[in-house]
Amino acid sequence: MTSPLPQREQYGKGGVGRWYWDYRDQRTLSYIGDEKNILDVGCGEGITLEKILKKFPDRNVVGIDYLREKIEICKRYHIPAHYGDACGLEFADRSFDCCLFMEVVEHLFEPEKALKEIHRVLRKGGLLLLMFPNDFLFKCARLGFLKLKEAFSPSGHIRQWTPSEMRKALEKVGFEIQEVVCLPFRFWWLSLHCLIVARKKI
Repeated sequence: MTSPLPQREQYGKGGVGRWYWDYRDQRTLSYIGDEKNILDVGCGEGITLEKILKKFPDRNVVGIDYLREKIEICKRYHIPAHYGDACGLEFADRSFDCCLFMEVVEHLFEPEKALKEIHRVLRKGGLLLLMFPNDFLFKCARLGFLKLKEAFSPSGHIRQWTPSEMRKALEKVGFEIQEVVCLPFRFWWLSLHCLIVARKKI
């Protein structure tokens, strides 16, 4: 699994890309309520994790990522993250109240295994915030804004998910879907991301 485009480099460019990233994160984090123990699986360079720490300074927050270079970047920014594999989480059962799984599932060869692991480490009723991209719309948007490097860079994505496919995969491992949100528009074929809000069944 690779990440060809440095996240902080992209984010630092500002413009519409940064605006959308902030909008995406704001919408996602708005679903977090009183959950105390929060895990970000596939935290990357820690941009979203940094926002969680700022918004919820009293929570226990940790991130993991499979790419060690991403963890080194997190450490430089004093972000609590360490190496970890989504398909084999080194946490005890029912350790977390909330798990973020943002733009990771499309990179995995064994996505169902990762979903089972997240289900295992969440407490009963625990919150899952899962997001995946619409690759076709992303390429169109980048071309439209003349971001040619980003548009033609390899994504590293193994599979393009749809909202209905992801709903079925989550329900199969024991999650109850609470909301399916397409961003920034209502319809999947017009949107860049799908955010699925789910809870581990009690």
